[in-house]
Amino acid sequence: MSQPAEIAHDPEAKRKIVNRLRRAQGQLAAVIDAVESDAHCRDSVHQLAAVSKALDRAGFLMISSALKECMTAPDGQSDVDELEKLFLSLA
Repeated sequence: MSQPAEIAHDPEAKRKIVNRLRRAQGQLAAVIDAVESDAHCRDSVHQLAAVSKALDRAGFLMISSALKECMTAPDGQSDVDELEKLFLSLA
């Protein structure tokens, strides 16, 4: 199977994705600390929900960015099925 052509990624989208992932990483560290220190479960669950939401948003932003790139790439049509699978994997 051939490798997809390299596409220049949108630096602003990349920055946003990395920021969201770093935020999720920090939130996950806080959840781990809370569980280890026997914090109230309500606080841990709220923080865990925030981690999940941050990861979902990062994933959707990745797919959104990929869709924009595919729409501008001359051979983008071949990736539509893959993008659909990726999008649905976040649902």
